[in-house]
Amino acid sequence: MPQVSFEQKTAWERLQVSLIRSKVGRAFVYLCLLGWSLTTIAPLVWVVNNSFKTSKEVISDSFSLATNPTLENYQEAFSLINIGQSYMNSFIMSGGTVFFTLLFGGMAAYALSRFHFRLRGFIQNMLVLSLLIPSFGTVVPVYEILIKLGLVNTYWALIIPHTAGFLPFTVLVISGYMATIPKELEEAALIDGCSRIGILTKILVPIAKPSFATAGIFVFLWSYNDLFSSLVFVNYEGIKPIVVLLSFISSQYGTNYGLMATAVTVTVIPVLIVYLFIQKYIEKGVTAGAVKG
Repeated sequence: MPQVSFEQKTAWERLQVSLIRSKVGRAFVYLCLLGWSLTTIAPLVWVVNNSFKTSKEVISDSFSLATNPTLENYQEAFSLINIGQSYMNSFIMSGGTVFFTLLFGGMAAYALSRFHFRLRGFIQNMLVLSLLIPSFGTVVPVYEILIKLGLVNTYWALIIPHTAGFLPFTVLVISGYMATIPKELEEAALIDGCSRIGILTKILVPIAKPSFATAGIFVFLWSYNDLFSSLVFVNYEGIKPIVVLLSFISSQYGTNYGLMATAVTVTVIPVLIVYLFIQKYIEKGVTAGAVKG
């Protein structure tokens, strides 16, 4: 029987220790992720479960499963509170914000990432500094401008301020990604007679699609969840987005907890569905854009 040397035994023991440590470390990471997911998913599951209960059932026992689920709250939400119209308003405003933000942000990012001019560094620094300005500090001047333009209580009352407010973030994300694209592709296209607009739309935009998706989903979520601006700029009943309607449920229907849970569910679930389909682009766009700026 062959004898095992001291060096081989020591190496084997170190290998065993490293395997144990890696398993323990991996189990610890999985445990932390599990705890974090439970704190995130459990409240959502609790709200969705209560949306299928009556108000009395929610008050008496809100943590039990809905034994007799009912769609009464959803019927009341779409008929009495008119959640459908508020949904449409939210998607029009948020969708318009995403469209104009990506349109202007993509063109600005192309100029900053592919051209070298005198004020290029100054503009980039100003874009970063503009992210530090709170939206609350610009409400009064923006509201006065909207009044003079006659845009208060219209869709543009949120689309224009949101587009202006989210442009710096969009430009920084997309320009950081475009800076990683080889310039040889652009030079070859120019030799073949392609215009600057053609290079942007046919070459850079398809390649930088992850950064556009990343900026688009963040802009959509921020615009969709912006309650403060919606309360100030939109007061007309037919234009109110879903977040404004949700804030009024607690006062107008404060005792109907089942209806409140339904409103929260109807507000959050569509955003989660959209995020699940686009999440693969978010990490790719953010990490690639952070490599080179």
